[in-house]
Amino acid sequence: MATITRREMLKGVGAAGLGALLNSRRRRAQGELRILDRPVELVISPVSARTVRISVIPIESGRPVPIPQDGSLIREVWEPPIARWRVLRSSQRVRSGALTVWASAEPMSVHVETSEGRLLQRLRFDPRTGAMNFLMGEGPILGLGQGGPQFDRRGSRDLMRSGQGGYQLRTHGGRVPIPWLIGTSGWAMFVHQPEGIFDLTGAEGRFEPRRPEAALPLDVFVIGAEEPAEIMAEYARLTGAPEMPPLWAFGYQQSHRTLAGREEVLSVARAFREKKLPCDVLIYLGTGFTPSGWNTANGSFSFNRSVFPDPDRMIRALHEMHFHVVLHVVILSRALRGTVHDGCSLARFDEEEAGCYWNLHRRVFSMGVDGWWVDEGDPLDRASRLTRNRLYWEGPQVDRPNERPYALHRNGHAGMQRYAAFLWSGDVYSTWETLRTHVPVAVNTGLSGIPYWGTDTGGFVPTKELTGELYVRWFQFSAFCPLFRSHGRTWHLRLPWGWNTGQLGPDEIRSYSDAANPDPSELRNPHVEPICRAYLEWRYRLLPYLYSIVREGCETGLPIIRALWLHYPRDGASVMRGDQYLWGRDILVAPVAEKGATVRRLYLPPDMWYDFWTGERVEGGREIDRPVDLATMPLYVRSGTILPIGPVKQYALEPSDEPLTLVIYPGADGHFVIYEDDGVTFDFRWGEQMKIEARWNDRARRLALRLVEGTRMLPPVPRRLHVRMALSRETHPLLFTGEPVEISL
Repeated sequence: MATITRREMLKGVGAAGLGALLNSRRRRAQGELRILDRPVELVISPVSARTVRISVIPIESGRPVPIPQDGSLIREVWEPPIARWRVLRSSQRVRSGALTVWASAEPMSVHVETSEGRLLQRLRFDPRTGAMNFLMGEGPILGLGQGGPQFDRRGSRDLMRSGQGGYQLRTHGGRVPIPWLIGTSGWAMFVHQPEGIFDLTGAEGRFEPRRPEAALPLDVFVIGAEEPAEIMAEYARLTGAPEMPPLWAFGYQQSHRTLAGREEVLSVARAFREKKLPCDVLIYLGTGFTPSGWNTANGSFSFNRSVFPDPDRMIRALHEMHFHVVLHVVILSRALRGTVHDGCSLARFDEEEAGCYWNLHRRVFSMGVDGWWVDEGDPLDRASRLTRNRLYWEGPQVDRPNERPYALHRNGHAGMQRYAAFLWSGDVYSTWETLRTHVPVAVNTGLSGIPYWGTDTGGFVPTKELTGELYVRWFQFSAFCPLFRSHGRTWHLRLPWGWNTGQLGPDEIRSYSDAANPDPSELRNPHVEPICRAYLEWRYRLLPYLYSIVREGCETGLPIIRALWLHYPRDGASVMRGDQYLWGRDILVAPVAEKGATVRRLYLPPDMWYDFWTGERVEGGREIDRPVDLATMPLYVRSGTILPIGPVKQYALEPSDEPLTLVIYPGADGHFVIYEDDGVTFDFRWGEQMKIEARWNDRARRLALRLVEGTRMLPPVPRRLHVRMALSRETHPLLFTGEPVEISL
C-alpha cells in the first residue's frame, strides 16, 4: 500500500478546498440561492394590501418542502405566490398590494417598501446559520406576547421560552411567547416558522432558529401600515379574530384554595350576597396544589367529598345565588393533538388525544360546572398549547352547543384568541415591583393578540410587602383588566373583606423559602373592603362600556387594554409610555404602583380630558401630577366620549329596571356603538344582537341615536335611557324604539 506524505496530503486538501471554493463561487455567480448549504426557493405571496408573506423553503429532490403548520394561522392555504426564485442573478422587484418587494442574492435579502418608496423592512438571511436580520426602525418595539423584558423590547435578547421558567416569574409572570413584533414606526412582523430567538440588542434585530437543523423553512409575514389599528387588523387576518366570551366572564371572579369544608364553600358565597359585594364566578383549586381542594388528587375528576359531599346540590345552591362555578384542572400528558370532534377510541384510551382528554371532563361538566381553570402545561409545545386552548372552547360545546364556554389558561400560542381563551400571568410575588411591571405586561399582552388577560390580584406568593395598601392598589388595577380575579396563597386575604377579620386563614407559604405572611397588625384594616366595594361597583356599572369594546375587539382585532400608541401614534410621548394605558378608546387608566403614594405623575395625550372622579377638565399633551389617596386610582375620560353607565348589579345578568345612562364629555365630536346580546348563547351570530350607534355633535350640542343595520332591538322595547353632560347632574330622559332619534343638550 502506497504511503501518502504529509506534503501530498496537504496538497490534496488544498486542492479539494480550492475546488469547493470555486464551486461555491460558481454557484453564487449563477445566483443560486442556498441556506445552510441547501438549495432554497424564495417565495413571495400576497396576503392583503398591507401584508406580504416571505418564505424561504428548502428544495429536496427538486421539490419545495411543505411549511409545517402549528395551528396559529387562521388558514393553511393563502393566495398563490406572485414570485418564486431559486436563482437570482440580479435584483428582482414585484408589487404586492400597496407594498413593493424586491430581492437580491448578494447577500440574500428582501426589501419591503411602501408604494411611495419608503423602506419598511429589510430581511437579510445568513447562509451559514439560517438566521434572519431585520430593521428595527425608530421608536419602541412592542409585542412578543406575555412576559419578558418590559416595556420596549429593544435591547433585549428573548429566548421565547414558554411557561413559568421563561423569564423572571417573580415580577414579570409566566411567559407566553408570541412571535409577533410591532415596530411603532409603522411595521410589524409575524414569524410563523421556525421557533426561534429574537435578539434586539444590536443596531439590527436578529431572529435565530432555536435549532439549526430546524432553521428551514423560514416563513415570515411582514405588515406595513401607517395606522396602528390597521396593524392589529392584519394580525387578526393572519391568526383570527377573538371569539366572544360570556358576559359573566367579565364580572368579578373569586378564587379559593384550601377549603375547610362544605360550610365554608357556601358561606363565602353567602357573604358576597349578604355584603352586597358584586361577584359572578367562584373558582375552586384542585387537591395536590393545596391539601384540600375540589377534587381528590391532582388531575382527578372526582369531587373531594370532605368539602363537596353533595356536589350536585352544592352547585345547584351556588347557581341559585347566581354564581358560576369554575374548577381547576391540569394536564398530565406532555403533548396534545387532534380535536374533540375526532372522538376517542373505546378500544384504547389515549390522553394525548383531545377527544379522549375532553371525555374525562364530561361527567363533572354534566353536574352544572360552568367553566375551567386550566393550569400547568409548561412542557407542551406550541401546537399542543394551542390545541388545549381549542379543546376548552370546542369541548364544552359538544355538550352545550349554544352556550359560550369559559376557560382560564396559563399557557397558549398565537391564535388562542380564536377560542376566547383567558390568560393570567402565573404565580407572581406580592411586591410593588411586580405590580409596576404588570402594567406594561398588560399592554404588550394585548398588543400580541391576547385580549382576555389579568393577574392574581394581590400576587400569588405573599411577601412582607403584601399589605392592605398593596392589595387595594392591585385590586384597582385588576378592576380595569379584562380578567378581574383575586387569587393567591393565604387566600382569605384575597377576599374583599379578608383584611379586617384579624385572621390569616389557612397559612399556605411553607413551601416557599422566600415567602412571608403579612404582619398581624395589617389584619385589622377597615379601609380595604369599602374601597374594594367601590371598584367592584364601578366595574359592574361600566360593563355596558366594557362589553361593547369586547365586541369591537372581536370585529377589529383591537385589544381591550390599549397602548397609548394605538390611538396617538404620532405623539412621541404617548408612544413611549408603558406605565398607563387606554381602556378601550376613551378611558385612560394610570395604576398607582408606588408604596405610600400621594401623587401619581401621568401623561395625558393631545386631547382634552376629564378627571373621572372630579369632573375637572384638563388639557392634554403634557404630564400632570394627580394627587391620590388610597381610594383613588387616576382615571381620565377623553372629550367627545359617550360613556354608557349602568346600575350597580350583584352579578352581570341581574335584571334591573334602572335605565342606562349616557354621559357626554363635551369638547369634541364623539361616536360610540353600544353593544348588547343575551350574554350567554351564540344567538348573536344569527342576528340576536343590538347595536345602538350614538353620535355627539359638539358644536350643535346634539346627540343622535340609531339602530345599526343588521341588528335588532332586544327587550325591553322601547328602551328608557338617561342622557346627561359630564359636568351636570341634570338628566334628560330619552325613549329609544329603534327609530333614529336626536336630543339637544
